[in-house]
Amino acid sequence: MVNLAEITETIPIPEGVTVTIDGSDVTVKGDGGEIKRNFNHNNITVSKDDDEVTVSVAFPNKKDKAMVGTIRSHIANMIYGVKHGFTYKMKIVYAHFPMTVKVKGKLVTIDNFLGERNPRTAKIIGDDVKVSVKGDNVTITGVNKEHVGQTMANIEQATKIKGRDPRIFQDGIYLVDKKQEEMDE
Repeated sequence: MVNLAEITETIPIPEGVTVTIDGSDVTVKGDGGEIKRNFNHNNITVSKDDDEVTVSVAFPNKKDKAMVGTIRSHIANMIYGVKHGFTYKMKIVYAHFPMTVKVKGKLVTIDNFLGERNPRTAKIIGDDVKVSVKGDNVTITGVNKEHVGQTMANIEQATKIKGRDPRIFQDGIYLVDKKQEEMDE
């Protein structure tokens, strides 16, 4: 019989990964690095058994049920990130003016975009994210999925074209591939 008074989701912890829970703070350490997040939600409890993390809520309403699944996904992404990492690949596309893309510290600089004199910049989020440019390929790697994804979005938005016909001016830097294997559940 299913207990409707409680909803529970579990995440297995693979070998080589350690999970520490201190109140609502969850820290995941692995070969790739360390990620720490706070999951402070009123009714939801996060606990750790021997080889799995449990996210549960007693007497849930609709929002609590959704939040259990969300927190479970975030913790699963943290575990996957420190074990394998995330890699996003982007392609530099231009037809009119050859643009140059360089990484300077925590910024990605895009020069000569559509012949503009001023360079456009995109911020690299997080200390664990690495951006490399080789030819017309941009590779973004890191252990935190949210930081890698936000950095990719910043680069894509920096080359957004306004006030011109998008069918003609298709220049920009676009996402081509996300490398991530599905975790076994």
